[in-house]
Amino acid sequence: MFATESELEDALSAPTPDVCAALARHPGDIIFLGAAGKMGPTLARMARRADPARRVIAVSRFSSGGEEAFTTHGVETICCDLLNAAEVARLPDAPNVVYMPGRKFGSTGDEGATWAINCYLPAVVCQRYARSRIVAFSTGNVYPFTRPDTGGPTEDTPLAPVGEYGMSALGRERMFAHFGRALGVPVAIIRLNYAVDLRYGVLVDIARKVRAGEVVDLAMGHFNTIWQGDANVMTLRAFDYCAVPPRAFNVTGPVESVRRVATRFAALFGTVPRFAGAEAETALISNPAAGVAALGAPRVSTDELIEWVAAWLQRGGRLLAKPTHFEARDGKF
Repeated sequence: MFATESELEDALSAPTPDVCAALARHPGDIIFLGAAGKMGPTLARMARRADPARRVIAVSRFSSGGEEAFTTHGVETICCDLLNAAEVARLPDAPNVVYMPGRKFGSTGDEGATWAINCYLPAVVCQRYARSRIVAFSTGNVYPFTRPDTGGPTEDTPLAPVGEYGMSALGRERMFAHFGRALGVPVAIIRLNYAVDLRYGVLVDIARKVRAGEVVDLAMGHFNTIWQGDANVMTLRAFDYCAVPPRAFNVTGPVESVRRVATRFAALFGTVPRFAGAEAETALISNPAAGVAALGAPRVSTDELIEWVAAWLQRGGRLLAKPTHFEARDGKF
């Protein structure tokens, strides 16, 4: 359990021996592009803690500030509009790149910006870092909806996204595949499904509703989630698997039931869960087996995460007010 955000972030950024060993196999600077999001600060800090002598650089527009989340822990920051190719060209060389930019929320009604960020930008980055290895974030939204009893799509499942965001995410992967092959850039793709760090995530979304006595929609009746600290570990270990063409990994935990999770939160809060609708036959889920085999198993189970989230809410821990909208079945965000 964590009493403060400082304790939480210390845990999220703690490198494992496997992370230290993986990064030692890939010496040189590490640059994190689009690092100012929810995962960037603790992921960059983990890389820095794994090798304090290594130069670690976080790049973002930093339009809302936030540089101190990096600089306090020895991570350099650079302000850059990544959609400006001239600014990207001035970024420092680095043999190791973590690509984190992406646009999901706000896509509906401004689809052009979503496609520019998700599809144009990978081409710019591959051309700038053609001599680097790149670990690039993607999403489980590239998969079709699947029956939960199948265990979810594997990395070999044909991709069939729902909605423009999912299609643009597939476009991002296709750009890495094309430019990776054309320029010889080794890439590993992280198809992340719902990381949680107690201040945000699908578990927080469900917990807040249960605690407030609000109705929990069961239409998207199943999901995956993973402790952000474990997702950080798996991401940095993926440098071992950068390849041409790119190799993709589902980075997430096991398939979970919304009904079961809500019922467990209700027991912890001393409330009664309220549900609406019924579980659809399919859900947006992923099979994490191959990612676990290559990058290691999550150390924190979903049941542990449920207890941590409940305790965080009960003590009044700060939340990021960034809902996942995991309930959406139309692909509109």
